[in-house]
Amino acid sequence: MKILDVGCGINKYPGAIGLDRNPRSGADVLCDLDRFPYPFADGAFDQVRAVHFIEHASDVIRSMEEFHRLVRPGGRIFIVTPHYTDFSSFCDPTHRWHLNSFSFRYFGEDHAGFGYYSPVRLREISVRVKLLAFWRALGFEFLVNRWRGFRRFWEYYLCFVVRGKVMEFEFERMEWPVG
Repeated sequence: MKILDVGCGINKYPGAIGLDRNPRSGADVLCDLDRFPYPFADGAFDQVRAVHFIEHASDVIRSMEEFHRLVRPGGRIFIVTPHYTDFSSFCDPTHRWHLNSFSFRYFGEDHAGFGYYSPVRLREISVRVKLLAFWRALGFEFLVNRWRGFRRFWEYYLCFVVRGKVMEFEFERMEWPVG
């Protein structure tokens, strides 16, 4: 399995090709991650991982389009990012974006009516929200991850009290729409 770890930093995913801009990272390939395209062929990877990268990107939509280009049809894109209610989302001055568990809906089949932002389509395999330990112990994390409707209710009404920590997304590349 060929894996690209975008923004790998010093913790490159085992067996992956690491891509980063920082020469002090564990990257195999150095490049400016805000300039596209990255130096790889279309569909070159089975999986693209972006663990704590997307919140640093200059353009989330363009980054997602590049991940879509790099992963083979049916390949997977794995993203980890802080939830916008977590302290870590705002304490790092290099974070440009503060996201929630529905931030990538524009790339889905039901693109929330905003499909014109990008032609890229991704099938959501999973969304996992991790909550602060106190709320996890009370069972809120289970509820948020068990039912999409409860997750929406939590995002709308509860997340400023029952705060999120980290979100993990997994998507499957779908083909560009015809026409």
